[in-house]
Amino acid sequence: MSVLPILTWPDTRLSQVCQPVDDPGDVAHLIADMFDTMYAAPGRGLAAPQVGILARVFVMDPTWKDGEKTPMVCINPVITETSEDERVGEEACLSIPNVAADVRRPSEITLAYTDQDGVRREEHLTGFAATCAQHELDHLDGLVIFDRLSPEERTNLEAKFEARA
Repeated sequence: MSVLPILTWPDTRLSQVCQPVDDPGDVAHLIADMFDTMYAAPGRGLAAPQVGILARVFVMDPTWKDGEKTPMVCINPVITETSEDERVGEEACLSIPNVAADVRRPSEITLAYTDQDGVRREEHLTGFAATCAQHELDHLDGLVIFDRLSPEERTNLEAKFEARA
């Protein structure tokens, strides 16, 4: 498979809502390339628009940097439940290198998605896995971490990013 180039903000494709995938078989090669790209980056999640494909697909492996691989493919994902409990956590993004932001998100979610074999699944995710899935789902909706910040925080982080670019 291949390591793909990762788009960086403010590429306009990162602001577009992605289209549903009709047949998981149509994205099998893309999924393999996305895992190669994510691990090489090295990241814990990667959404299709980050590699220029406007399809509702993301891959993630929230534990691999801790030694245990738990790869997950999410096609046409939807959050069906969120906890009332929220947490603020530092998030980084492969499309916004060298910048991290504190983002508030529900600490637990239930995620419905289709896996790479075409099986519809539903999983309850907590902690970092929940945060990672929400971050990647944001990409499918045309959002980046900047979009989750107050106007003042956004301005400051955008300036920090642009100064490093």
